Amino acid sequence: MARINTNVSSLIAQSNLKRSGDDLQVRLQRLSTGLRINRGADDPAGLIVSERLRSEVRGIGQAIDNSERAISVISTAEGYLSEVADLLNSLKSLIVKSANTGGISKEEVEANQLEIDSAIESITRISNTASFAGLQLLNGSLSYLTSGVDAASIAGVDIQGVQFGSDSNIAVSVEVVQSAQTGALFLSGNTTGAVGALLSSVTMEIAGPLGVQTLTFVSGTALSAVAAGVNLVRDTTGVSASLAGASQSSGLVFNSQTFGSSSFVSVKKLGVGGAFFETFETQNGNQKNHDSGRDVKAIINGAVATGDGTSVSLNTPALSLDLDLSQAFATTVNGSPSTFRITGGGANFQLGPNVDATQQIGLGIRSIAASRIGGTDIAGVRYFLDSLKSGQPNAVTGDREAEASSVLDTAITEIAVVRGRLGAFERNTLQTNMNSLQIGFENITSAESKIRDADFAAETAKMTRAQILQQAGTSVLATANSSAQNVLQLLQ
Repeated sequence: MARINTNVSSLIAQSNLKRSGDDLQVRLQRLSTGLRINRGADDPAGLIVSERLRSEVRGIGQAIDNSERAISVISTAEGYLSEVADLLNSLKSLIVKSANTGGISKEEVEANQLEIDSAIESITRISNTASFAGLQLLNGSLSYLTSGVDAASIAGVDIQGVQFGSDSNIAVSVEVVQSAQTGALFLSGNTTGAVGALLSSVTMEIAGPLGVQTLTFVSGTALSAVAAGVNLVRDTTGVSASLAGASQSSGLVFNSQTFGSSSFVSVKKLGVGGAFFETFETQNGNQKNHDSGRDVKAIINGAVATGDGTSVSLNTPALSLDLDLSQAFATTVNGSPSTFRITGGGANFQLGPNVDATQQIGLGIRSIAASRIGGTDIAGVRYFLDSLKSGQPNAVTGDREAEASSVLDTAITEIAVVRGRLGAFERNTLQTNMNSLQIGFENITSAESKIRDADFAAETAKMTRAQILQQAGTSVLATANSSAQNVLQLLQ
C-alpha cells in the first residue's frame, strides 16, 4: 500500500506508545508515593475498603491513647489514696495509744488529739487538691449524682459505674425480699417452779463474734438480772440479751449485736448444774444452742443483689453500686421498694474506636473528704471520720476511743476498697483493653497495607517493562513516520 494521507502504522505506534507512557506514569507515581491506590480510578473497590480500614485504624489508635490516659488518671488517683491510707493507719496507732489511759497522761491524750485533727485535715486537703491536668479526682467531681434517696431506707450510697446510654438519668429500685437477721436464741421463762427466774444455779458460756465469756448465776435469779449480766460483757462477746416480752415469764432472747451470716450467738450450759437450761431457735422453736444471723437479700432493678449484713451490692455492666440499708428497711419484707434516680456525674472513659455505649466505661470515684468516709452507725446515729476531731462526738479526749476506732476501721476499709477497685479497673479493664486494641491495630493496619500500599518489587519490574516499551515505541514510531517517504522513489 502506497498511501500517504493516512499513516496507520504511525497511529498504531502512537496508541501503544501512549499506553506504555501512561503505564510508566502509574509506576512512577506508585514508587514515589509508596501507595498502590492514589486515586479512586486505581481501584474503586479497594479504595472504599482501605478508607474504612484507615478510619478504623485512626479510631483504634486514639482508643489506645485514651486507655493510656485513663491509666495515668487512675494511677494518679491511686497514688493520692495511698497517702490517705498512710494517714488513716497513723490515726489507728494514735487512737489505740489514747485508749491506754492507765499508762498515759491527759496531756498526752490531748497531744494525740491534735495529731488526729491534723491528719484528718490533711485527708480533706488531699481530697480537695488531688488533680490530673486540671481534672479534680477525689473531691467528688467524678462521683455520680443522685436524687430522691430516702434516708429512712437507704443510709449510704456508693455508685461505682453506670451505663446511661441515650438516657440522661436512670431509676434505681431496691426491694428487700429476705430480711436481715441477727443470730438469736430463746430461753423460756415459763419454767415450772421458778417462773421468770432460773430454776437452779447454772454456769453458761456466752459466745459471739467478739469473743467468749463464762457467767455463773445462782438459783432464783430473775431473767432480767440474767439479761443485765449478759449485757455487761456484750462489748467482749458481741451478744446482748433482753426479755422476750413485757414480763419475766415471757422468756429471754440472746441476740448477736450485728446482722448477717458472719454474726452468731452461742449459749451453752457448763458443768453439772442447770439441768433445766435449754435454748431454742426463735423462728421454729427447735432446741438449739448456736444460731447464725442472715444477710439481707434485695432485688435491684430486677437483678438479685449480693447481701452482707444490712448492706447490698450489685455489679452488672449497666449498674454497679453498694448500698447501706437502714436497719428498719433491711429487716422488713413488705413488697414496697425504695427508689431513687442517678441523674449524672461519674467519669466516662471512651475505650473503643466507636462512640457508643458498648465501647464506653463509666466509673465513679467518690469524695474522700473526712466528712464523707467512715460512715458507721453507732447507737442509731451515723458518724463519719470528721467526728473524731476535737469538739466532735467521737474525739479521743471525750473517752470515745472505741467509737473512734470503729469509725476509723470503716474509713480504712473504704479507702482500701476504692484503691482495690481502681487497681482492678486499671489491670483488668484498661490494660487488657489496650492489649486487645493493639492486636487489632496491628492486624487492621496490615490488612490496609496489603490493599493500599505498593509492592516495590512488582512495581519496579513493571516500570522497567514500561520503560523498555517506551523506548521501543518511540523507535517504532520514528520508523512508521519515515516509511511514508519511500513513496518519493516512485516519482523519480
